[in-house]
Amino acid sequence: MIRERAYPVEPWHVRETRLDMDVLAQSESVFALSNGHVGLRGNLDEGEPHGLPGTYLNSFYELRPLPYAEAGFGFPESGQSVVNVTNGKLLRLLVDDEPLDVRYGELISHERVLDLRAGTLHRELHWRSPAGRDVKVRSTRLVSFTQRAVAAIHYEVEALDGPLRLIVQSELVANETLPPQSKDPRVAAVLESPLQAEEELTTDDGGLLIHRTKVSGLRVAAAMAHDVDAPERVTLESEGYEDWVRTTIGCVLKPGQTLRVVKYLTYGWSSRRSLPALRDQVGAALAAARLDGWDGLRREQREYLDEFWDAADVRVEGDPEVQQAVRFGLFHVLQAGARAERRPIAAKGLTGPGYDGHAFWDTEMFVLPVLTYTQPGAVRDALQWRYSTLAQAQERARTLNLAGAAFPWRTIEGAESSAYWPAGTAAFHIAADVADALRRYVLVTGDRALEEEIGLELLVETARLWRSLGHHDRTGRFHIDGVTGPDEYTAVKNDNVYTNLMAQRNLLTAADCAMRHRDQAQDLGVTEEEAAAWRDAAHAMHIPYDPEFGVHGQVEGFTRLQEWDFEHTPPEKYPLLLHYPYFDLYRKQVVKQADLVLAMHWRGDAFSDAEKVRNFLYYERRTVRDSSLSACTQAVMAVEVGHPELAHRYLREAALMDLHDLNENTRDGVHMASLAGAWIALVAGFGGLRDHDGTLSFSPRLSSRLSRLEFSLQWQSLRLRVDVRPHQTTYSLRNGGSDTVLELRHHGEPLRVTAAQPVTVPVPPAHPPGPQPEQPPGRAPLLHLPENMA
Repeated sequence: MIRERAYPVEPWHVRETRLDMDVLAQSESVFALSNGHVGLRGNLDEGEPHGLPGTYLNSFYELRPLPYAEAGFGFPESGQSVVNVTNGKLLRLLVDDEPLDVRYGELISHERVLDLRAGTLHRELHWRSPAGRDVKVRSTRLVSFTQRAVAAIHYEVEALDGPLRLIVQSELVANETLPPQSKDPRVAAVLESPLQAEEELTTDDGGLLIHRTKVSGLRVAAAMAHDVDAPERVTLESEGYEDWVRTTIGCVLKPGQTLRVVKYLTYGWSSRRSLPALRDQVGAALAAARLDGWDGLRREQREYLDEFWDAADVRVEGDPEVQQAVRFGLFHVLQAGARAERRPIAAKGLTGPGYDGHAFWDTEMFVLPVLTYTQPGAVRDALQWRYSTLAQAQERARTLNLAGAAFPWRTIEGAESSAYWPAGTAAFHIAADVADALRRYVLVTGDRALEEEIGLELLVETARLWRSLGHHDRTGRFHIDGVTGPDEYTAVKNDNVYTNLMAQRNLLTAADCAMRHRDQAQDLGVTEEEAAAWRDAAHAMHIPYDPEFGVHGQVEGFTRLQEWDFEHTPPEKYPLLLHYPYFDLYRKQVVKQADLVLAMHWRGDAFSDAEKVRNFLYYERRTVRDSSLSACTQAVMAVEVGHPELAHRYLREAALMDLHDLNENTRDGVHMASLAGAWIALVAGFGGLRDHDGTLSFSPRLSSRLSRLEFSLQWQSLRLRVDVRPHQTTYSLRNGGSDTVLELRHHGEPLRVTAAQPVTVPVPPAHPPGPQPEQPPGRAPLLHLPENMA
């Protein structure tokens, strides 16, 4: 775990003031740069030491066998794993023949800064070689948001005593040796040296490598070029081999003199384009990068982020750690989706190899809601990616003897990659999650063109899945049996409330959409009888409820299951899935992550206020948060049911998940959904944002530790700013004409906001809090609070 205060609290920077080898891999994830297409882990420039080297391209993967002790019909036969592609970050420095390696000599100072407004990673170090020669190195790295294929590094070496002979070796390296990521020898064999060389080229100031994966047959090209500025004579030469190209820069510096090198990197990959076409693609991208130069790339990066932060920034007063963390989270969410362009947004983005680089339902239900309100173009692309995999989802449904489309639990290119049925195939709720992401995007943006282009078919095929997966019983109630909801500790059960309620909205949304686009719906074979059947199923949907306890069962019969023995579960036995058999977990009342509580967030219109209070108290005592997806949802609902102080602690857990490595696995990449969850906890929790039934509404209420929360969001081409104080909230429009009006609800009351005049309204007094929620022993969100907040 990264120790407390590893990064000083600053509003716009994540700063590492010393190099801690014990958390090197974690910091590499924190300092990763990406644009959604290219991802560079925050490895040191010289390559070593490292925790986990990593350079990734969105959707570039290798196929691998899926291990089964005993296979069964319908089990996926192969999976996909993200590949560490050609590493272009390497800049090795030799000072009078001594390689700069921070493990040798004396590291006098070392600092790295992730600048959230500039979109750069800056590093400064002062190193004394074993021979006693001093140099200062300054490097700044960026992955361009404006030029999708481009990354660049500005590298400076200053001689402090001398004269010094400096050699910089700038490299492209493929098939790096990586720490083992799988215990299965078949998988490890496939992922060891997965790239097969096809071409290498060198120029005086750079070079190019082209490789192809051995099984999936994907081709990748990486190219580099350099601008060099030195006060004295400088030498420049390149050499290349199958798996590496090196450009060597040599010069002699006098004390106070500086060598400056700008390294331009470009990447491209394709499953279809020829080798010459890919070669030309990265070459053209390299020419474009050099045309703008370092200053131009950096200026474009800042302008892009200025526009993003103007639309998306969240201001928090009262908890400076959360202020830093929510901006850090928004930055990583942007990096994951900005230039993904019809490719998936993975659970780790492009920051590490965790989960094999797969996308899950996390994208639709955590990441896309944030981007819908802040960067909707990225959501349009993400939905088009899902649509591009529709044929595979339809084939998967047919394999399972179902109609419609069964989207995969985890995937890169669209095929199911989960070898575990209960938490994979049985988690059918992902179909409704995709449908809901589409519904929300169209609602917020008004993009009816996308609805007609791809949305109708997505809604129709997911509705058909639910109609074939579920059934009417003899009394007419509609049931969905044998499924797994968000809680993976309660698997393959009947009538999961979250699944049923999300499927219900999916069915109704599909029926409504088919009526809006009758001709296109007919082309898809939708009849009035089929749409009526969807409505009938939705209106008859069974939602389990236990009148004895006055709560909804997470699944049918949940409240009669045996209670988990929390009192005798020691802290070192969490997460439970690593220490107890699934058989034990599946048959008892223990919840890995918010499930019924998640349903109350996204389908809050299906519960009364009293039901929400009782449900929250019941499931709070049984939820262990063995998943990073849970804390933000518990924060949202804790505010709604009257416990903002508890919500604040959950907010901090979600926001600081990676800055403090709370789950001790940040080394594999950041937790994109939890980072998005910081925004959700603030905006949907303390800001009270809801969009049920197409109405924009807010019920803001701050914790005692927050003195102000201000955020902006987009709603149907309008930009709304919400400024929440303890006793009042101000709504203002940032664009639109003098006659522009936005209608919304504030604590249930209708409100009209115009561009001409902000509207300030009081926050009504909170209802007296009910019983204090209790968590399982040892599982309360007891995250340390700063001294001035204790």
